[in-house]
Amino acid sequence: WGGSQVQFDERGDGLGRYDIMNFRRDNETGDYAYVTVGRWDKGLHLTADDIDFGRGRSAPPPSQCSNACGPGEVKKIQQGETCCWFCQKCAPYEYLLDELTCRDCGYGRWPLGAKNGCYGLEQKYMQWYSVYAIVPMVIAIAGVCLTLATIAIFVRNNDTAIVKASGRELSYMLLGGILVSYLMSFALLAKPSPRVCGLQRFGVGFGFCMMYAALLTKTNRISRIFDSASKSAKRPGYISPRSQVLIASVLTSVQVVATVIWLVIEPPRTRPFYPSRVEVILKCKMEDSAFLVSLVYVMMLIITCTVYAVKTRKIPENFNESKFIGFTMYTTCIVWLAFVPIYFGTNKEFE
Repeated sequence: WGGSQVQFDERGDGLGRYDIMNFRRDNETGDYAYVTVGRWDKGLHLTADDIDFGRGRSAPPPSQCSNACGPGEVKKIQQGETCCWFCQKCAPYEYLLDELTCRDCGYGRWPLGAKNGCYGLEQKYMQWYSVYAIVPMVIAIAGVCLTLATIAIFVRNNDTAIVKASGRELSYMLLGGILVSYLMSFALLAKPSPRVCGLQRFGVGFGFCMMYAALLTKTNRISRIFDSASKSAKRPGYISPRSQVLIASVLTSVQVVATVIWLVIEPPRTRPFYPSRVEVILKCKMEDSAFLVSLVYVMMLIITCTVYAVKTRKIPENFNESKFIGFTMYTTCIVWLAFVPIYFGTNKEFE
Protein backbone atom coordinates (compact mmCIF):
# COMPACT_ATOMS: atom_id res chain seq x y z
CA TRP A 1 0.00 0.00 0.00
CA GLY A 2 1.67 3.17 -1.20
CA GLY A 3 4.87 1.18 -1.67
CA SER A 4 5.61 1.08 2.06
CA GLN A 5 6.45 -2.03 4.01
CA VAL A 6 4.15 -3.10 6.83
CA GLN A 7 5.74 -4.93 9.79
CA PHE A 8 4.49 -6.50 13.01
CA ASP A 9 6.26 -7.41 16.21
CA GLU A 10 6.22 -10.85 17.89
CA ARG A 11 2.92 -10.05 19.62
CA GLY A 12 1.27 -9.12 16.34
CA ASP A 13 1.26 -5.39 16.98
CA GLY A 14 2.30 -2.91 14.34
CA LEU A 15 5.62 -1.18 14.84
CA GLY A 16 5.17 2.30 16.22
CA ARG A 17 6.68 5.44 14.85
CA TYR A 18 6.64 8.48 17.13
CA ASP A 19 7.90 12.02 17.09
CA ILE A 20 9.43 13.22 20.35
CA MET A 21 8.33 16.76 21.09
CA ASN A 22 9.81 19.27 23.56
CA PHE A 23 7.46 21.96 24.85
CA ARG A 24 9.63 25.01 25.30
CA ARG A 25 9.80 28.73 24.92
CA ASP A 26 11.05 30.36 21.75
CA ASN A 27 13.77 32.80 22.74
CA GLU A 28 12.98 35.11 19.80
CA THR A 29 9.19 35.36 19.97
CA GLY A 30 8.75 34.47 23.62
CA ASP A 31 5.95 32.05 22.72
CA TYR A 32 5.74 28.46 23.92
CA ALA A 33 5.47 25.72 21.29
CA TYR A 34 6.23 22.04 20.69
CA VAL A 35 9.51 21.46 18.88
CA THR A 36 10.56 18.08 17.44
CA VAL A 37 13.81 16.96 19.04
CA GLY A 38 13.82 13.29 18.08
CA ARG A 39 11.81 10.28 16.97
CA TRP A 40 11.19 6.64 17.71
CA ASP A 41 11.44 4.28 14.73
CA LYS A 42 12.66 0.83 15.64
CA GLY A 43 14.79 2.63 18.20
CA LEU A 44 15.37 5.98 19.86
CA HIS A 45 16.83 8.75 17.77
CA LEU A 46 17.24 11.74 20.07
CA THR A 47 19.32 14.89 19.90
CA ALA A 48 19.81 15.61 23.62
CA ASP A 49 21.47 18.97 23.01
CA ASP A 50 18.27 20.26 21.41
CA ILE A 51 16.21 19.53 24.55
CA ASP A 52 15.35 22.44 26.84
CA PHE A 53 14.72 21.12 30.38
CA GLY A 54 13.60 24.53 31.61
CA ARG A 55 14.87 26.81 34.38
CA GLY A 56 18.34 26.81 32.91
CA ARG A 57 18.91 23.09 33.48
CA SER A 58 21.45 21.41 31.22
CA ALA A 59 20.61 17.91 32.49
CA PRO A 60 17.29 16.16 32.93
CA PRO A 61 15.61 16.70 36.33
CA PRO A 62 15.71 13.76 38.76
CA SER A 63 12.81 11.39 38.53
CA GLN A 64 12.48 9.38 41.73
CA CYS A 65 9.94 8.87 44.48
CA SER A 66 12.19 9.75 47.45
CA ASN A 67 15.58 11.31 47.93
CA ALA A 68 18.37 9.54 49.78
CA CYS A 69 18.44 10.24 53.51
CA GLY A 70 21.13 12.50 54.92
CA PRO A 71 23.62 11.75 57.72
CA GLY A 72 21.93 10.70 60.96
CA GLU A 73 18.61 10.00 59.22
CA VAL A 74 16.71 6.75 58.76
CA LYS A 75 14.16 5.71 56.17
CA LYS A 76 10.56 5.51 57.33
CA ILE A 77 8.63 3.43 54.79
CA GLN A 78 4.88 3.74 54.92
CA GLN A 79 2.72 0.66 54.95
CA GLY A 80 2.05 -0.64 51.46
CA GLU A 81 4.97 1.24 49.91
CA THR A 82 8.20 -0.39 48.79
CA CYS A 83 10.06 2.29 46.85
CA CYS A 84 9.02 5.50 48.61
CA TRP A 85 9.92 6.71 52.09
CA PHE A 86 10.43 9.82 54.15
CA CYS A 87 13.52 10.58 56.23
CA GLN A 88 13.55 11.05 59.99
CA LYS A 89 16.46 12.22 62.13
CA CYS A 90 17.69 10.00 64.96
CA ALA A 91 17.69 11.43 68.49
CA PRO A 92 20.98 13.12 69.50
CA TYR A 93 21.91 10.12 71.69
CA GLU A 94 21.11 7.48 69.01
CA TYR A 95 23.27 5.96 66.28
CA LEU A 96 22.36 4.26 62.98
CA LEU A 97 22.15 0.50 63.38
CA ASP A 98 21.12 0.26 59.70
CA GLU A 99 19.30 2.49 57.20
CA LEU A 100 15.96 1.70 58.84
CA THR A 101 16.84 1.66 62.59
CA CYS A 102 18.08 4.14 65.21
CA ARG A 103 19.57 2.57 68.34
CA ASP A 104 20.13 4.22 71.73
CA CYS A 105 23.83 4.40 72.71
CA GLY A 106 22.83 4.08 76.37
CA TYR A 107 23.82 6.17 79.37
CA GLY A 108 27.50 7.03 79.50
CA ARG A 109 27.94 6.72 75.72
CA TRP A 110 27.43 9.13 72.81
CA PRO A 111 27.22 8.63 69.02
CA LEU A 112 30.19 9.30 66.76
CA GLY A 113 30.05 12.17 64.30
CA ALA A 114 29.10 9.83 61.45
CA LYS A 115 26.42 8.17 63.62
CA ASN A 116 27.85 4.75 62.78
CA GLY A 117 28.75 3.81 66.35
CA CYS A 118 29.18 5.11 69.92
CA TYR A 119 32.04 6.07 72.20
CA GLY A 120 32.27 6.26 75.99
CA LEU A 121 31.90 9.71 77.58
CA GLU A 122 34.71 10.94 79.82
CA GLN A 123 33.95 10.40 83.51
CA LYS A 124 34.06 13.60 85.53
CA TYR A 125 35.10 14.00 89.16
CA MET A 126 36.32 16.75 91.45
CA GLN A 127 39.56 18.25 90.17
CA TRP A 128 42.17 19.58 92.58
CA TYR A 129 42.39 22.88 90.67
CA SER A 130 38.64 23.52 90.87
CA VAL A 131 37.56 26.43 93.06
CA TYR A 132 35.15 24.02 94.80
CA ALA A 133 38.20 21.99 95.85
CA ILE A 134 40.66 24.82 96.51
CA VAL A 135 38.47 26.59 99.10
CA PRO A 136 37.88 23.46 101.29
CA MET A 137 41.56 22.49 100.95
CA VAL A 138 42.72 25.93 102.13
CA ILE A 139 40.40 25.71 105.13
CA ALA A 140 41.50 22.12 105.85
CA ILE A 141 45.20 23.04 105.61
CA ALA A 142 44.67 25.96 108.00
CA GLY A 143 42.83 23.63 110.39
CA VAL A 144 45.58 21.01 110.20
CA CYS A 145 48.27 23.64 110.89
CA LEU A 146 46.39 25.06 113.89
CA THR A 147 45.73 21.57 115.27
CA LEU A 148 49.38 20.54 114.90
CA ALA A 149 50.44 23.79 116.55
CA THR A 150 48.12 23.08 119.48
CA ILE A 151 49.47 19.53 119.79
CA ALA A 152 53.01 20.92 119.76
CA ILE A 153 52.15 23.33 122.58
CA PHE A 154 50.63 20.48 124.60
CA VAL A 155 53.70 18.29 124.03
CA ARG A 156 56.05 21.12 124.99
CA ASN A 157 54.13 21.76 128.21
CA ASN A 158 53.18 18.15 128.76
CA ASP A 159 54.11 18.01 132.47
CA THR A 160 52.76 21.40 133.52
CA ALA A 161 49.86 21.67 135.94
CA ILE A 162 47.51 23.38 133.47
CA VAL A 163 47.94 20.65 130.84
CA LYS A 164 47.45 17.91 133.41
CA ALA A 165 44.35 19.64 134.79
CA SER A 166 42.81 19.88 131.32
CA GLY A 167 42.77 16.10 130.96
CA ARG A 168 45.97 15.64 129.05
CA GLU A 169 45.23 12.19 127.62
CA LEU A 170 41.68 12.98 126.50
CA SER A 171 42.89 16.29 125.06
CA TYR A 172 45.35 14.42 122.85
CA MET A 173 42.53 12.11 121.75
CA LEU A 174 40.29 15.10 121.02
CA LEU A 175 43.02 16.82 118.99
CA GLY A 176 43.67 13.55 117.14
CA GLY A 177 39.98 13.35 116.16
CA ILE A 178 40.04 16.97 114.96
CA LEU A 179 43.17 16.27 112.91
CA VAL A 180 41.60 13.18 111.30
CA SER A 181 38.46 15.17 110.45
CA TYR A 182 40.47 17.91 108.72
CA LEU A 183 42.54 15.34 106.80
CA MET A 184 39.36 13.63 105.61
CA SER A 185 38.66 16.73 103.50
CA PHE A 186 41.40 15.58 101.11
CA ALA A 187 39.94 12.05 100.91
CA LEU A 188 36.50 13.49 100.13
CA LEU A 189 37.97 15.61 97.31
CA ALA A 190 40.16 12.85 95.82
CA LYS A 191 39.26 10.91 92.67
CA PRO A 192 36.87 8.09 93.69
CA SER A 193 38.40 4.62 93.81
CA PRO A 194 37.67 1.57 95.98
CA ARG A 195 40.44 2.57 98.43
CA VAL A 196 39.38 6.21 98.57
CA CYS A 197 35.72 5.25 99.02
CA GLY A 198 36.63 2.87 101.84
CA LEU A 199 38.75 5.55 103.50
CA GLN A 200 35.88 8.04 103.29
CA ARG A 201 33.41 5.65 104.87
CA PHE A 202 35.80 4.76 107.70
CA GLY A 203 37.52 8.09 108.32
CA VAL A 204 34.54 10.45 108.57
CA GLY A 205 32.79 8.49 111.31
CA PHE A 206 36.06 7.62 113.06
CA GLY A 207 37.23 11.25 113.30
CA PHE A 208 33.90 12.49 114.66
CA CYS A 209 33.66 9.58 117.06
CA MET A 210 37.12 10.26 118.53
CA MET A 211 36.18 13.88 119.21
CA TYR A 212 32.77 13.32 120.76
CA ALA A 213 33.83 10.21 122.68
CA ALA A 214 36.57 12.29 124.35
CA LEU A 215 34.14 15.15 125.09
CA LEU A 216 31.51 12.74 126.43
CA THR A 217 34.07 11.09 128.69
CA LYS A 218 35.16 14.50 130.00
CA THR A 219 31.63 15.72 130.76
CA ASN A 220 30.65 12.36 132.25
CA ARG A 221 33.67 12.47 134.56
CA ILE A 222 32.86 16.00 135.76
CA SER A 223 29.20 15.09 136.27
CA ARG A 224 30.03 11.96 138.28
CA ILE A 225 32.55 13.82 140.46
CA PHE A 226 30.07 16.52 141.50
CA ASP A 227 27.13 14.13 141.86
CA SER A 228 29.23 11.91 144.12
CA ALA A 229 30.49 14.90 146.13
CA SER A 230 26.93 15.97 146.91
CA LYS A 231 26.11 12.51 148.30
CA SER A 232 29.31 11.30 149.99
CA ALA A 233 33.00 12.01 150.35
CA LYS A 234 33.90 8.79 148.57
CA ARG A 235 35.78 9.27 145.32
CA PRO A 236 33.88 7.88 142.30
CA GLY A 237 35.49 5.11 140.28
CA TYR A 238 36.99 5.22 136.82
CA ILE A 239 38.11 8.84 136.90
CA SER A 240 41.84 8.24 136.51
CA PRO A 241 43.49 9.26 133.20
CA ARG A 242 43.99 5.62 132.22
CA SER A 243 40.33 4.82 132.91
CA GLN A 244 39.20 7.86 130.93
CA VAL A 245 41.26 6.85 127.89
CA LEU A 246 39.92 3.30 128.17
CA ILE A 247 36.28 4.51 128.30
CA ALA A 248 36.80 6.85 125.31
CA SER A 249 38.53 4.05 123.38
CA VAL A 250 35.64 1.65 124.03
CA LEU A 251 33.16 4.28 122.83
CA THR A 252 35.24 4.81 119.69
CA SER A 253 35.64 1.08 119.07
CA VAL A 254 31.86 0.73 118.67
CA GLN A 255 32.00 3.01 115.63
CA VAL A 256 35.09 1.22 114.30
CA VAL A 257 33.48 -2.24 114.57
CA ALA A 258 30.22 -1.03 112.98
CA THR A 259 32.10 0.57 110.07
CA VAL A 260 34.24 -2.53 109.48
CA ILE A 261 31.10 -4.70 109.38
CA TRP A 262 29.58 -2.26 106.88
CA LEU A 263 32.71 -2.44 104.70
CA VAL A 264 32.63 -6.25 104.75
CA ILE A 265 28.91 -6.48 103.93
CA GLU A 266 29.11 -3.78 101.25
CA PRO A 267 32.68 -3.52 99.89
CA PRO A 268 33.61 -0.03 98.69
CA ARG A 269 33.24 0.47 94.95
CA THR A 270 32.70 3.29 92.47
CA ARG A 271 29.72 3.90 90.21
CA PRO A 272 28.85 6.30 87.39
CA PHE A 273 26.17 8.91 88.06
CA TYR A 274 24.25 10.42 85.14
CA PRO A 275 22.81 13.90 85.86
CA SER A 276 22.05 14.13 82.10
CA ARG A 277 22.60 12.18 78.87
CA VAL A 278 25.82 14.09 78.15
CA GLU A 279 27.43 13.89 81.63
CA VAL A 280 28.99 11.05 83.59
CA ILE A 281 30.15 11.71 87.16
CA LEU A 282 32.30 9.15 88.96
CA LYS A 283 31.08 8.63 92.53
CA CYS A 284 31.49 6.17 95.36
CA LYS A 285 28.86 3.45 95.29
CA MET A 286 27.14 4.34 98.52
CA GLU A 287 23.58 5.32 99.28
CA ASP A 288 23.21 8.70 100.97
CA SER A 289 20.86 7.17 103.54
CA ALA A 290 23.45 4.47 104.36
CA PHE A 291 26.12 7.13 104.89
CA LEU A 292 23.83 9.00 107.27
CA VAL A 293 22.95 5.82 109.16
CA SER A 294 26.68 5.22 109.69
CA LEU A 295 26.74 8.51 111.65
CA VAL A 296 23.78 7.63 113.89
CA TYR A 297 26.12 6.46 116.65
CA VAL A 298 28.04 9.75 116.43
CA MET A 299 24.73 11.61 116.78
CA MET A 300 23.95 9.57 119.89
CA LEU A 301 27.32 10.58 121.38
CA ILE A 302 26.59 14.23 120.57
CA ILE A 303 23.16 14.12 122.19
CA THR A 304 24.48 12.32 125.30
CA CYS A 305 27.39 14.73 125.60
CA THR A 306 24.96 17.67 125.32
CA VAL A 307 22.83 16.24 128.14
CA TYR A 308 25.88 15.99 130.41
CA ALA A 309 26.92 19.51 129.39
CA VAL A 310 23.51 20.78 130.53
CA LYS A 311 23.80 18.87 133.82
CA THR A 312 27.21 20.39 134.59
CA ARG A 313 26.42 23.95 133.55
CA LYS A 314 26.18 25.20 137.17
CA ILE A 315 29.43 23.81 138.53
CA PRO A 316 31.92 26.20 140.20
CA GLU A 317 33.84 28.68 138.08
CA ASN A 318 37.09 26.81 138.68
CA PHE A 319 35.72 24.03 136.46
CA ASN A 320 34.65 26.31 133.62
CA GLU A 321 35.84 23.75 131.04
CA SER A 322 32.37 22.19 131.08
CA LYS A 323 30.84 25.54 130.09
CA PHE A 324 33.03 25.67 126.99
CA ILE A 325 32.13 22.07 126.20
CA GLY A 326 28.45 22.92 126.69
CA PHE A 327 28.66 25.87 124.28
CA THR A 328 30.41 23.64 121.77
CA MET A 329 27.72 20.96 122.03
CA TYR A 330 24.83 23.44 121.69
CA THR A 331 26.26 24.81 118.45
CA THR A 332 27.09 21.28 117.26
CA CYS A 333 23.47 20.16 117.74
CA ILE A 334 22.23 23.15 115.76
CA VAL A 335 24.69 22.43 112.92
CA TRP A 336 23.82 18.73 112.76
CA LEU A 337 20.07 19.39 112.94
CA ALA A 338 20.45 21.73 109.98
CA PHE A 339 22.80 19.35 108.15
CA VAL A 340 20.32 16.47 107.71
CA PRO A 341 17.48 18.32 105.90
CA ILE A 342 19.93 20.44 103.87
CA TYR A 343 21.96 17.39 102.80
CA PHE A 344 18.97 15.36 101.65
CA GLY A 345 17.14 18.41 100.28
CA THR A 346 19.99 19.43 98.00
CA ASN A 347 20.55 15.84 96.83
CA LYS A 348 16.84 15.52 96.02
CA GLU A 349 16.98 18.80 94.09
CA PHE A 350 19.81 17.63 91.81
CA GLU A 351 18.55 14.07 91.14
